[in-house]
Amino acid sequence: MDTQQLVQECNSGCKMAIYSMNQVIEYVGDEKLKKLIEKYKYSHENLEEESSELLKQMGKAEKEPGMMATAFSWLSTETKLIMKNSDNQITKVLMDGCNMGIQSISEEMNKYPEASKEAKKLADKLIRLEEEFMQELKSFL
Repeated sequence: MDTQQLVQECNSGCKMAIYSMNQVIEYVGDEKLKKLIEKYKYSHENLEEESSELLKQMGKAEKEPGMMATAFSWLSTETKLIMKNSDNQITKVLMDGCNMGIQSISEEMNKYPEASKEAKKLADKLIRLEEEFMQELKSFL
């Protein structure tokens, strides 16, 4: 049960990250920032596929991000971009998302201590990916 829950949370987190990157990329002016977002979007897509495959092996369905979380994320991001459409603002939105992802997956890892090594490894990969993305984003502030 712990393994399934942790993998589903990783899957959902990847989907949310991909959704957010798709949402902001059209507003990006700086080509270097755009390339960075595309690079990390690709990495999140790979992890999302990896988590999907693990779920399939367990005979479990993928977990979509919660409707309220998705709606709140969309509204929050759109509001911030409308008010201040700049690469700096986009960077802040993405960094906030990375931070939320790190916190969420770390919390899930602690919540499901009996998860398999493979599930924990997936969660660790996602946390490291978010940390690396956040680190690289700092140069765009």
